[in-house]
Amino acid sequence: MKNLIVALSATALIGVSGIASAEKVRMKVASSYPSSQPLIGSAGVDLTKTITAITNGDIEMKFFEPGALVPAFEVLDAVGNGTADAAWSNPGYHTKKDIAFAMFSAIPFGPGAGEYAAWMFYGGGQELMNEKLYSKFNVHSEICGVSPPETSGWFKTEITSLDQMKGLKMRFFGLGARVMEKLGVDTQLLPGGEIYPALERGTIDATEYSMPVVDESAGFYQLAKYNYFPGWHQQSTLQDLLINLDTWNGMSEGQQLAIRTACRATYTNMLAEGEAINGAALTRLRDEQGVNIRNWNDEQLNVYRENWELVVEELKAESEIFAEAWAALGEFREGYNVWKDNAYLK
Repeated sequence: MKNLIVALSATALIGVSGIASAEKVRMKVASSYPSSQPLIGSAGVDLTKTITAITNGDIEMKFFEPGALVPAFEVLDAVGNGTADAAWSNPGYHTKKDIAFAMFSAIPFGPGAGEYAAWMFYGGGQELMNEKLYSKFNVHSEICGVSPPETSGWFKTEITSLDQMKGLKMRFFGLGARVMEKLGVDTQLLPGGEIYPALERGTIDATEYSMPVVDESAGFYQLAKYNYFPGWHQQSTLQDLLINLDTWNGMSEGQQLAIRTACRATYTNMLAEGEAINGAALTRLRDEQGVNIRNWNDEQLNVYRENWELVVEELKAESEIFAEAWAALGEFREGYNVWKDNAYLK
């Protein structure tokens, strides 16, 4: 938190005319993530404190735990109608409104954190997301965080064949869930705090949720000893800050810039911290908790990929916005790959 504030201190100098000319803004910030969860929850708390600090209280944010204002998966409507002023969340939690939200959350076999940021911040992704999706709900979104690759599942028994997936009840997120359904998995989307009890009761047989450090804190290793990699379904996962659109439009340019700058810094900070802490977490899970770390083989990954390609075609027919976003990302990636294929080690 201290380092983030220092890194952002320059934003306090945006100019008295920029920030002070607008009225002070007081914001109740709902959350889809508990503050107790490493990185994905704690970053939301740090963000609200940082924005309050760098604006000298001209924007004052107060973080509320999931359920304190509204349930974890109901923040979009709450921010749009003013029940909450803002929310720390994930676009992928709004797919019941339109599956296209998932394009701005995590994409199977999709971009890593650097490429995702490039598209969202400099390739038109964030503008497309707000124009086509969030604005319909009277909400403005700033992409504000990112998680590194996730694990692709916690299982009670070893999975040696994907045929074992058939009939499995599994908590699974976003676009990856559509792929798992192709393999016969009965998927459910549960908030983080509800996963362990569901796994314990047998409501679900297996789960994926987040990266090792978060899954460790959730205690999944107590109930399932087989943890699979790589996270083909979520090579990077975006978090965002939702703000009531009327509130956003009423802010000064300086206030908006302070929020955007804090969000970009939080994105960078989450990526760096996530890369720093997950190796130790995975080591603890393996060496201290007896977790069996397994990797999907190339044949299994190809099955996931082939089914993902089928899902893409279905979703393009299901949602015009998904089709538009998929085309926009594809066009961006064509140009990006010229750089990636030549500049980076294979």
